[in-house]
Amino acid sequence: MSNPRSEYIGRFAPTPSGPLHFGSVIAALASYLEAHSNQGKWLLRIDDLDTPRVRADANSRILQVLEELGLYWDNEIVYQSNRQSAYEEAAHQLQLDSLLYFCACSRKKIQGKPYPGTCRDLKLEPAPQHSMRIKTETNLFSVDDQIQNAYRQNIFENIGDFIVRRADGIFAYHLAVVVDDAAENVSHIVRGTDLMDSTPRQIFLQEKLGVTTPAYAHLPVAINSSGDKICKQYKAEDVLLSNSPVRVLFDSLEFLGQNPDEALLDATVADLIKWGIENWQLSNVPKSQQSLAAQRYQSRPRTSDS
Repeated sequence: MSNPRSEYIGRFAPTPSGPLHFGSVIAALASYLEAHSNQGKWLLRIDDLDTPRVRADANSRILQVLEELGLYWDNEIVYQSNRQSAYEEAAHQLQLDSLLYFCACSRKKIQGKPYPGTCRDLKLEPAPQHSMRIKTETNLFSVDDQIQNAYRQNIFENIGDFIVRRADGIFAYHLAVVVDDAAENVSHIVRGTDLMDSTPRQIFLQEKLGVTTPAYAHLPVAINSSGDKICKQYKAEDVLLSNSPVRVLFDSLEFLGQNPDEALLDATVADLIKWGIENWQLSNVPKSQQSLAAQRYQSRPRTSDS
């Protein structure tokens, strides 16, 4: 696999498991402004590979909200659910390089600990109950992040051999995202710090598949007054449910350290986006997670199934 690059290409890749909340919009807006301030393209991919999590109504609402916020994508939308053959090809390449093995261990058995390599040398045959893992290495992987600076991780010690295809046959996020970014020649990835821990694994896969590593910028995570991340897990609401597009864009720019003038609250969406592109400074984005003074985008209280 190869992916020569000659221009800035960014992307936003939401999962249609719920509405776009404030945390999602922060990532969408930052990646959009970073791409367009660099005269680049901004692509939209729908990460609908994990079918048990997908909600039938979520995809159309995501597109509607992005359009109401003036965040229009370049090129056609890519849906992961249509790219099974690409993931199979990548897994086949890794198998030919003797990097994959079948695993009979359940998630409950691992209990969040680094995988100890229980099945690495067992040479198990393919079976419906077996996942597929990749053999990791002891070297240190470093991410030279454009916001968070250096982040280092020993994947073997901290994570262990990780899954690239689940026991239910669904290819794992890490493999799919690497294959998709390479296919679209994505040069820069702007996303939340909640995904920082995933980045070394993706760089590892990029190296093994022979594709170029994009530049990374990890944004601070928005939290509510209880210290919870504003996310789907905590029932974060649709960002436009009780706020106007202009208000959402203004608050997002403020959260991202861009210091918009309050006069922009009377601007149109198009004018606010134009101001954002012309004044965007990635260097002004804060590093740490933030709560919202106005608390306009609170997650709903936790429920028993959160």
